[in-house]
Amino acid sequence: MDGRVVNATATHTEITDGLAPRGLAGVVVTETALGDVRGREGFYHYRQYSAVELAERRGFEDVWHLMFRGTLPGPAERTAFAAELAPLRRLPEDVRTALPALARSTAASGPLAGLRTALSLLGASAGFRPLYDLDPARRAADALAACAAVPTLLTALHRLGQGLEPVEPREDLPYAANYLYMLTGEEPDPVRARAVERYLISTVDHGFNASTFTARVIASTGADVVACLTGAIGALSGPLHGGAPSRALDTLDAIGTADRIDPWIRERVRAGDRIMGFGHPVYRTEDPRSRMLREIARGFGGPLADFAVEVEERVEAILAELKPGRELHTNVEFYAGVVMELCGLPREMFTPTFCVARVVGWSANVLEQAADSKIIRPAARYVGPTPPQPVPAAG
Repeated sequence: MDGRVVNATATHTEITDGLAPRGLAGVVVTETALGDVRGREGFYHYRQYSAVELAERRGFEDVWHLMFRGTLPGPAERTAFAAELAPLRRLPEDVRTALPALARSTAASGPLAGLRTALSLLGASAGFRPLYDLDPARRAADALAACAAVPTLLTALHRLGQGLEPVEPREDLPYAANYLYMLTGEEPDPVRARAVERYLISTVDHGFNASTFTARVIASTGADVVACLTGAIGALSGPLHGGAPSRALDTLDAIGTADRIDPWIRERVRAGDRIMGFGHPVYRTEDPRSRMLREIARGFGGPLADFAVEVEERVEAILAELKPGRELHTNVEFYAGVVMELCGLPREMFTPTFCVARVVGWSANVLEQAADSKIIRPAARYVGPTPPQPVPAAG
């Protein structure tokens, strides 16, 4: 590479003067067969399939199979894959016994913070070895085990933090329904389980976002699967990445009633404040995930869904008036919060629920990256004082 990047799509930008755009916005750093986001079209896909269509027509395990093994399973493959996953949901005894103390120590930070430590413990307990030292089959097996354990770890940490006993996973329930069962202790209503499953499918992967890129950078060093996933979770925990669903719902709470929408939004826009749940660094049109989740919310109906739609309409109208020429629409977080609230998930579990899905996408990216032994090692342009300068004598 000669220091410049070809403008591969309308959303990809060139490096100029040897310096990439801030945040590497639009810079193409590798090739992937896992999927892409076409921001100007409002479209994204997993391999060759529309992600939203997959969420409408397939179950979570099917999409997991697609991301890991490259194909959508037929009936026999689906049954075999489910049977392979089910026992991996159970935690080793040494990890189980450590969770109460971990939940107490992370009570103020929440389950996602606890997951970073719990997942590291799981990897150490299972003897996960560096990707660099493993063949592709062993790498995939480690990734499968780590992904399957994440819902069990998160729900156990949450329940322990609430003074409740963890609920053991059930092998007869699909991924999303089992997650809700472990969270609440009750078999979920099928309509709500399917709504959560569609949300999970829609958030499995989304291009080279911050957490996915973090996972791939760590994978490029040859580290083990859990090291890659722990780094990705750290990136996800930032409010500018995965922390927005509950914050978007907080916005609806702060507005409160329909008559307060306009003055509340106008005040925030004029003050230059960010309105959580609106705008996206890639999409220049409506986020297709938001469109799907709006449909799910409207299917449930009720005051919250109706209010969310009214707020969306007024925010977009006010933004068009005060910031003409800018395309600002709801992103996935806005209606994700509404759907999860309607499905009975506690707000402190909104971002962890995102993680329950995205861990599959991270892992698929880790496996893809591990096939390329080149370490990711960019450069920085130094702008500090001119070196070398004499080191002053110690006083």
